[in-house]
Amino acid sequence: MNTQDISRRSFLKGSTGAAAVIMAAPMILTEAAKGANDRIRIAVLGVNGRGKDHIRGFMGLENVEVVTLCDPDKVVLEKRQQEFKETYSKKVKIEQDLRKVYDDKNIDAVSIASTNHWHALSTIWACQAGKDVYVEKPGSHNIWEGRKMVEAATKYNRIVQHGVQLRSSAAIREAIQHLRDGIIGDVYMARGLVFRWRPDIGDNGFEPIPDGLDYDLWLGPAAERPFTRNLVHYNWHWHWDFGNGDVGNQGIHETDLCMWGLNVGLPSKITSMGGKFLWDDCKETPEVQTSLYYYPEERKMIQFEVRHWNTNYEDGVKVGNIFYGKDGYMLIKGYSQYETFLSVGKEKYEPGPSGTMGGDHYANFIEAVRARDKSILNGPVETAHLSSALAHLGNIAYRLDRVLEFDPSQERFVDDDDANKMLRRKYREPYVVPKVV
Repeated sequence: MNTQDISRRSFLKGSTGAAAVIMAAPMILTEAAKGANDRIRIAVLGVNGRGKDHIRGFMGLENVEVVTLCDPDKVVLEKRQQEFKETYSKKVKIEQDLRKVYDDKNIDAVSIASTNHWHALSTIWACQAGKDVYVEKPGSHNIWEGRKMVEAATKYNRIVQHGVQLRSSAAIREAIQHLRDGIIGDVYMARGLVFRWRPDIGDNGFEPIPDGLDYDLWLGPAAERPFTRNLVHYNWHWHWDFGNGDVGNQGIHETDLCMWGLNVGLPSKITSMGGKFLWDDCKETPEVQTSLYYYPEERKMIQFEVRHWNTNYEDGVKVGNIFYGKDGYMLIKGYSQYETFLSVGKEKYEPGPSGTMGGDHYANFIEAVRARDKSILNGPVETAHLSSALAHLGNIAYRLDRVLEFDPSQERFVDDDDANKMLRRKYREPYVVPKVV
C-alpha cells in the first residue's frame, strides 16, 4: 500500500474529525512542551489579518504565551507589537524573517497566518526545525506541496493542525455524526456555498516598495514581479501566484466539510466553469464559479459555488453547506449551527435535530501538543492537504476549461500533461519546497 492510500484512509477513518497520521520517526520535543504543566511558547507568522485572531486565541489559553510576532512588513509588526503591549501588558519580540524564528530554540510552535503561497513551505521548515504547527487554510497553494506537508509532519513527528475551525465545533461534529447514523438516509450530494461580497479592487499599477517591507520575503516561493498594492496586503487572494480565489479562501472550510460529511477523499472527475462578470479590475481568479466533483464508485457528488453577496440565500445559507440524502436534507449555517429537515411524502417537511454549539480549535491544538498525540487533532495535516486539494482541482479544471479525469491513489491526472503541470509550481530560490522533506 502506498503512502497516498494510507493517508487517504486515515482521513476517512475520522467520522468526527480526529484522523490518525502514521508516525515513523523519533519524537522531537522542545523543552517547554515536555510536561503537561509547562508553558507553550508560540510565534505567530503573518499578523496583518487573520494572525490577529491567532494572537487572541492563543493568549486566551491557560499556560500558553505568544512570544514572537513575525511578518515581512515591519510597519505592521511594530503596530501589532504596540497593540500587544497595550492589551496584555507584556512585551513581545518581533522578527521579519521566519527563518530566525525557526532558529529560536525557545519557541515550541508556530501559528501560520501568512499568504497562501507561503503556508506549505512555512509548515515544512517548521517541522524540520522541531516546531509544532497551526496553519491557516488552505494548507497548500498546490496539490503537490500539500502532500509534502503530510510527509514532513510524519517524518518529523510534529503536531500539525489545519485551521478549519468547523472541525472543533461541537454542533458540526454532532451534525456529522447524525449523517453517519443515517438521519437523512443515504447521503449522495454535498453543496458548499460561498456568497461573499468581493468588491472592485481596481488596478493600482506598479510603484516603489514601501519603507519597512521586505518584499523579497513577501514574494517568497513566487516568481519575482514589481510591487503593487493590488497584492499587498489582502488582494493577493485574487491572483494565481499567491492565492486561490474564494474557493481556496473562505471555501476551504466548506470543501473540508463537504468531504467530511460525505466521507470521501479526492474525486476522479472534475469540471468547473465561471468568470468575471461585474468588475473590470485586475483580479485573475473568477468572481463567480461553480465546480462539480464526481465520485462514480461511491455514487456521490460535491457541488461548490462561489457567488457575490448580491444574491439570494440558499434556504437561509449564504456561507455554509447543504447535504442531500434519500430521506431529507441538512443545512450547515456558519460555525455552530445546523438544521435537519426530513421529508414525508413530497411536500411535508418536519424540522429535525439542530444544534448551536461552538468549540475552540486553538485549544484542541494545544491539547494535542501537550499530549504529543496527533490523534487528538480535529483538523490534522491530512485535512490541510485533501480539503485544499479539492479546491485546487476545481481551479485547474476552471483554468483549463474542460472536464478532467483524476487518479486519487496517485494524485495525478489521467493522461493529461497540461493538467499535471499544474499540480505544482516553479519555486524561486531559496524558497523551494523540497522533493525530499
